[in-house]
Amino acid sequence: MVKVKFAIPKGSLEEATFKILEKAWTKVNRKERTYRVFLDDPDITVKMLRPQEIPTLVYYGLYDVGITGNDWVGETNADVQSLLNLEYGKIKLVVAIPDNYKFKSFDDMIKSYAKKKKTLRISSEYLTTASKFIKQQKSYKKLYGSKDPLIVTPWLRLGTNKNVQIHLSFGATEAKPPDDVDAIMDVTETGTTLTQNQLKMIDTVLESSAQLIANKNSLQDKKKREKIFDIVTMMRGAVHGRKYLHIYLNVKEDNLKQLLSEVSSLKKPTVSPLSQKGWYGVNTVIKKSDFYMMVPKLRKIAQGLVVHEPRQILELEEIKRDEES
Repeated sequence: MVKVKFAIPKGSLEEATFKILEKAWTKVNRKERTYRVFLDDPDITVKMLRPQEIPTLVYYGLYDVGITGNDWVGETNADVQSLLNLEYGKIKLVVAIPDNYKFKSFDDMIKSYAKKKKTLRISSEYLTTASKFIKQQKSYKKLYGSKDPLIVTPWLRLGTNKNVQIHLSFGATEAKPPDDVDAIMDVTETGTTLTQNQLKMIDTVLESSAQLIANKNSLQDKKKREKIFDIVTMMRGAVHGRKYLHIYLNVKEDNLKQLLSEVSSLKKPTVSPLSQKGWYGVNTVIKKSDFYMMVPKLRKIAQGLVVHEPRQILELEEIKRDEES
């Protein structure tokens, strides 16, 4: 059997990634101080890597599938296939400035610095994304045309426009203004860290979450494709499992019709007669978000409610259609 190589992220996405892997597979083992992870499927080999590296490594075929943020897919310009939004690791990439600055947008900032003939310096880990975003600003197009902002790293200089500079950040980006740079482009979840460092957001560049991505050539390999879609099935099931509850309840025959009509979330439930005459068991899956609204009705109509959070909900027919399309 052909093995599929699977890259998973180390760092900020690590904990949430292991949680979803543990829901998707029955055994997930990681040896201490190693980067190897073992699933209970011998045809999948797993290694932990930095999320920044994963899109490029998947693109070049060193790994068949990987988990990373779509922010890093865009930053690396990796031509990979996105298979599944895993719906965790949700962040915003924003432009932030010192909170005593009066600019209402990044476009205003570019215009003001150019008028005063001041060099505008931005710090970011996202060099490609920052350059694209800057060049999209109306003021930048009017003032500098198609010139690329100067990208500054310890080992490389790219771009010709020294008036607007992007300086590579190696972390603690929020600590750099106003002494070292004028603005930052950085990720945030709640904005708390920015506020603590006397910064404010003036623009949102993009929103990102963890994605399951694949090498396009691997998807053309029939044997690898089958195993890759096994991975998609398992992980999609785990994603759906977090959104639903499996409930089982007992209800009197007199109340059964009312239960099924009033509780709209009960779609296609299994209804079975109990050993005690006049009672039925109702077994179904509902959205977590609907549960709190159902409880008052169930208290009046039903009895003996059991609630279970499923590990996975596998939509096998849907996956099959995806494969055929």
